[in-house]
Amino acid sequence: MKEFWDARYNSPGFIYGIEPNEFFKNNLNKIQKGKILLPGDGEGRNAVYAAKNGWDVTAFDYSISAKEKALHLAEENQVNINYITSEASAFSNNEKFDNISIIYFHLPPKVRLEFHRKLKFFLNSGGKVVLECFSKSQIDKKSGGPKNLDLLYSTKQLEADFDYLNIKLLEEKEIYLDEGEFHQGKASVIRMIAQKH
Repeated sequence: MKEFWDARYNSPGFIYGIEPNEFFKNNLNKIQKGKILLPGDGEGRNAVYAAKNGWDVTAFDYSISAKEKALHLAEENQVNINYITSEASAFSNNEKFDNISIIYFHLPPKVRLEFHRKLKFFLNSGGKVVLECFSKSQIDKKSGGPKNLDLLYSTKQLEADFDYLNIKLLEEKEIYLDEGEFHQGKASVIRMIAQKH
């Protein structure tokens, strides 16, 4: 899988564009600035947006190609981001964050559960998790996402994964995606906002 993503990110241009995800952008602008963690942030569009808006940014992805593009995008935008190369299961950090935004970061069931549970140790009290992912209803749509039901999520799974947080929003809805080459068209997504007590 790592080879797949390295190859995909190694293509010219930014495959998901350079504009931030809309749900991420809209929610970030409502939160007091602080430290943010962006797991699986790929080419850095969300990390760079957050940094441009005054956030102290840490991002990670296991693709070296993605990291190189993210750092290039940050340099072009004259911002600094701390970008780590790591798999979700191996990621560790001594810092705590005010926001963790997980945008289209799809993991196998066991890794997903362990990673989502582990995030409690990285969140400050009052910190929020903002998440947008493809739902299981996305399986036959051509607008992006894994073509494997095990890698698509349900609201029930996320409710269980994040039961240690106060879930403020958890909804499945159909939206229109316009994010670079690989996220185009009608899509079935799940959106979640949850806060640590």
